[in-house]
Amino acid sequence: MRRRHLLIAFVSAAVCGVVLFATARSQPETEAQEPRDSVGPVSRDDSRPADGFLAFALTPRAGRGERPANVLSRIGVAGQSAQGRPIRLRQSGDPAIDGEVLVFGCIHGDECAAKELQPLAPASGCPDPASDIYLVPNLNPDGFALGSRLNGRGVDLNRNFPAGWKPIGDRGDPQYSGPSPFSEPETHLAARIVRRLRPEVTIWFHQHYARRPLVRAWGQSVPAARRFARLAELPFRRLPWLAGTAPNWQNHRFPGTSSFVVELPRGELPDGRRALLEHALVRLARGVGRVGED
Repeated sequence: MRRRHLLIAFVSAAVCGVVLFATARSQPETEAQEPRDSVGPVSRDDSRPADGFLAFALTPRAGRGERPANVLSRIGVAGQSAQGRPIRLRQSGDPAIDGEVLVFGCIHGDECAAKELQPLAPASGCPDPASDIYLVPNLNPDGFALGSRLNGRGVDLNRNFPAGWKPIGDRGDPQYSGPSPFSEPETHLAARIVRRLRPEVTIWFHQHYARRPLVRAWGQSVPAARRFARLAELPFRRLPWLAGTAPNWQNHRFPGTSSFVVELPRGELPDGRRALLEHALVRLARGVGRVGED
C-alpha cells in the first residue's frame, strides 16, 4: 500500500511539473528566536522578525509574475524530534494566497494513518492553484518508530501544550504530560510552525477505537470543523478540549483562527476515505484562501 502511494505521488509530480526539495535544514531554534509560549492571546498582526524559518515553503518559485509559476510542492525539514529524527513539512499550492490551512498527519506515534495524505486538486491530481496547504506528515517520528503513542522521551505530545496544562501521570504513562509545557522539541516545533504560518485553520489527525471516524471541535473552531465534516462526509461532535492539547492552545493563543481534530478508525486508511479527506482539505483551503497583494 505504501509503495503504491509513493508511486502515485511520483507520477503526479512528473505530470504536474516541479517538486522542490529543500536540502538545508531550518535554522535551529533558540530562546531569542522564539521565547517560551504563554496562553494569552496574540493578535493576527503580531509580526515577528523573519529568521529564515520555513523559508523553503514560503518563497514563491521565480517566474515572470504569473501566478502558475508559484504552484508546486515544496518539501523540507522543519526541525528534529527528541531523538534527532527529521520532521518534514510539505507545502502545496500557491504561497501567495493569504489564507493558509495547516495539517498535522500524526502526533501520536501509533495513530499515523493520515501521514500519507496528498492534498491535491481532485480534477488534475496536481497542487491546487487556489489553495495554500501546509502538511506536517509526522510530528512524532520517534513514537512511530517505536510503535508508541508517546514520543521518544515517553511524553504524550498532545498533553504538552500550555493551554490548561497540568501534571498528568509519570514518564511512559499513556497521557504523561511531561515535566512542563513545551518541554518536548516536537511540541515546541509545532507551536513555532503555527506562529510562523498563522494558519486560518489547523487540522490534527488522530485514530481511535470506534468504527466510524468523526470530526471534533470546541469554541471558536466549531464552524470550520463543521464545514470540514460536511466536505469529508464525516459526523461532527462538539466536545471540550482536554488539558494541554494542541487545538486548545491555538484557540487561546490566536483568536479568530480554528484548530480541530479528525479522529480516524484504527488501521490503514481505505483509498475511498483517503480521497474524500484529500479533496475536503483542498475545498476547505479554497474557502479560506485569498490571493495576496502583488
